[in-house]
Amino acid sequence: MAGLLQALVGASEKAAHIARLCRREEPLFQLLVAEKTGADRNRRFLQDFKTLADVLIQEVIKHDLGKEFPELQGHIHGEESNEFRNGQGETVAVRVCATPGDTAALLLSVLEPERAAAELLAAAVHRDVVLGDAALAGVALSIPPQDLAIWIDPIDSTNEYIGGREDVATVDGIAPAGLCSALVLIGAYDRHTGCPVLGVINEPFFRRDPLTCRWQGRYHWGVAYGDTRLCSLSPPPLRPMPCVVLSRAEGGTVQAALGPLCDGHLRFAAGAGYKMLCVILGLADAYVLSKGSTFAWDACAPHAILRALGGGAVALAGALQAWWGGDTGSPPELVYNRPVEGAAGAERWANRGGLVAYVHPQHLQAVLAAL
Repeated sequence: MAGLLQALVGASEKAAHIARLCRREEPLFQLLVAEKTGADRNRRFLQDFKTLADVLIQEVIKHDLGKEFPELQGHIHGEESNEFRNGQGETVAVRVCATPGDTAALLLSVLEPERAAAELLAAAVHRDVVLGDAALAGVALSIPPQDLAIWIDPIDSTNEYIGGREDVATVDGIAPAGLCSALVLIGAYDRHTGCPVLGVINEPFFRRDPLTCRWQGRYHWGVAYGDTRLCSLSPPPLRPMPCVVLSRAEGGTVQAALGPLCDGHLRFAAGAGYKMLCVILGLADAYVLSKGSTFAWDACAPHAILRALGGGAVALAGALQAWWGGDTGSPPELVYNRPVEGAAGAERWANRGGLVAYVHPQHLQAVLAAL
């Protein structure tokens, strides 16, 4: 259903607007500054504003998608809990109310006495989004929403968002850190198979407008459903010498194994979503993570886009086990409907076996061989 793809993109644009608003408007920016300094925030708020911004974006996406597609209600999942304890010790469930005034009043019950901040956020929550994207409007799909579920990462790479660094120099187009790595991720997967089928990545802080100096964003989307492969991007060219992007925390053994494969072209970046985006854009050819430190909400949206481009994302541990067993075929992809057995909380949705994200299967095979 083409309307669902457009709704995912529209929800990501509203989310990106809220993320930018929090850095642009003084009452909201001061709350971010308090979060950065720590001490003032702890005196003034029982819950940090960073998490409220995350939760509000998540609840807006849930509300907007659920209202337009009732079949999805109860099947839209996010990273954050929506409950806060305010200064009076009351538990407040953050949600989108019927009117901007009601939403502002609810937010004020968490942010008291920051009335201006609550009203700014409420206005953004109830703002209508007009896409004006002719290419997106022309997409024709037949995907029954009742077969799908959603994973949301409202602000991936939250620490970089709070830090707000704009002066980070890129290395071959890849930013090692900084505000540009803060993304909105919305992915849809098949409820029955767990396979990702629709993905939207929004970059709220793509560049500054040279005239207004305000941040401008951009978005990317992909569809991989049945035999349908559609994407807002074209597959990057196949390079003979792959570039691999890693986390700074990646172990020395993995780095040493991959270094010769890349002729030393290892790159480092923050945020799982951003590193997967680097592969999607062709800035890197593979993203390798040996630890189980990413989650379903980090990977679902970019994984769908990778599949739309002919690639995918596999569990590294399982892929290596198959390789050692002599199976050099394509290993199974990550799925998003199976919680980890015996785990609790967020760990139920961890990608326990690490991952490899790629566009070209040749690069996947080369990475597995090197490791």
